[in-house]
Amino acid sequence: MSIKNKLRAGITFLFLMALIAAGLAAYYLNRLSADSKDILKDNYRTLIYTKNISEALDNANRTYTVATQTAIIEKNLIAQEHNITERGERELTGDLRLNFERYKTALSRHEPTSTYSNTMKNLLYGIMQLNMAAIERKDKTAANTANTAVIIVSFIGSLCFLIAFTFMINFPGYIANPIAELTQGIKAIAGKDYKKRIAFSAKDEFGELADAFNQMARQLDIYENSSLASILLEKKRIETIINSMHDAIIGLDDKMFIVFVNKVACNLMGISEEKLVGEYAPDIALENDLLRNILHADQTRMKIFADNRESYFTREVLDVVNENTSTGKVIILKNITEFQQLDEAKTNFIATISHELKTPISAIKMSLKLLEDDRIGAINAEQKQLLQNIEDDARRLLQITGELLDMAQIETGKIQLNFGSTHPQNIVNYAVQAIRFIADQKNISIQVDCPDTLPTVRADLDKSTWVLLNLLSNAIKYSPEKSTVKVSVQRASNNSIQFSVKDHGQGIDARYLSRIFERYFKVPGGSPDKTGTGLGLAIAKDFIEAQGGSINVESEIGDGSKFYFLLPVG
Repeated sequence: MSIKNKLRAGITFLFLMALIAAGLAAYYLNRLSADSKDILKDNYRTLIYTKNISEALDNANRTYTVATQTAIIEKNLIAQEHNITERGERELTGDLRLNFERYKTALSRHEPTSTYSNTMKNLLYGIMQLNMAAIERKDKTAANTANTAVIIVSFIGSLCFLIAFTFMINFPGYIANPIAELTQGIKAIAGKDYKKRIAFSAKDEFGELADAFNQMARQLDIYENSSLASILLEKKRIETIINSMHDAIIGLDDKMFIVFVNKVACNLMGISEEKLVGEYAPDIALENDLLRNILHADQTRMKIFADNRESYFTREVLDVVNENTSTGKVIILKNITEFQQLDEAKTNFIATISHELKTPISAIKMSLKLLEDDRIGAINAEQKQLLQNIEDDARRLLQITGELLDMAQIETGKIQLNFGSTHPQNIVNYAVQAIRFIADQKNISIQVDCPDTLPTVRADLDKSTWVLLNLLSNAIKYSPEKSTVKVSVQRASNNSIQFSVKDHGQGIDARYLSRIFERYFKVPGGSPDKTGTGLGLAIAKDFIEAQGGSINVESEIGDGSKFYFLLPVG
């Protein structure tokens, strides 16, 4: 039986004994109370009634009038007739009633009443004797009940006391002795005495604890006698490999204590290995900003001043799992400074080339406009078609260079935002007016639902209009002719306004929705005339998030797509 069940059984037994003692005490108290009530209710009242009748007979013609006397006797006699409790009392009361009736008849005839009066007194005396004897008998019964109650309750109370006293004397040792023995065993294990064993005869938690302790001691003994040298050799080899790596590596256990750290990490944090290993990482982080950022950073990229220059690292956290249980984690900081510099060079190159291309492309478009002017000279239909193709290609090149410039601006973190408070209708009207011509060419109608009652939004008007225009352009591009594109603006919550563009095109497969806003991503299967650079939606996402909003998409194959973004209320 477990210790818990033993405690429950012992305390339950004591509780039951106390409950029995209390119940017996209550039972005998009730019996004593009932006996006392019987004496008071039955016999004592009869004595009162007979006393009153006797006094009325004695005071006849002296204190009471005849009418008063007979009334008193009648009243008490009726009460006595309703309070007959003892054997023989009914016959005496009946004779008393008979003589009283004769007594009243004699009074009414003015005959002598002494014979009836004496007989009634004798009968009253007999009734009083019966009840006095009953009172004496019931008093003895009550005394016996009280004595029995005292004996039984005293016995039960003494038994409870003895059991509780025994429990108080023995139970502390029952708990403390195994704990003391276990403490000695733990001290022996701490002293590397792995031969130590403990034994408890009880089949309870202490027995299980002894078995667990002995099993632990056996495993430690096995471990102590195993090839510890080979284990240490492997540990040294792993430490050598870790220290030879160019990435900063920090190992933590499940309690956030530092298990190992390589030289690169020590150099970055400016703390020696001896002061890090075995220490609680959050305590070190209180005085070391870099370690604090490493432990609590949410971003995967970090900029750290190292080797007298700004260096860039990616942060990767690997969980150490043993049998589905986490036993710690390893934090790796990979130095990507060279790649970051190459990326910046690429971004600057794209920005420079894109900027330089815009001027000649604009010049080409201007030259095309001049060639289309009849004042320059007439052109035939074939030449006009060629010029149209050149104009389309120039427009496409101009759009691509514009997107590349925007992306370069975003990558360098130099987005210029001009925040202001504007009504959503301004953003919608500018975008719809700019795209209306292209929509009319495909016979696509644009429905606008933008209530006047909407509050203003805090946004960059140009950037927000560019995003909505990009969504409208995509919706028109992928919508069939003579269809409808709906622009809706509504309040999403107390703090944001939602702009949405819904088309009735072919829709986007669900497996591509999570990547739709990635840079250079294009949905597979699109026709060449409809695919772009894959930058438009990525730029839109950056523009909206830079303004404190969010952008998303809902789409099903065959049911079109709905792109929407949220902007904060102004």
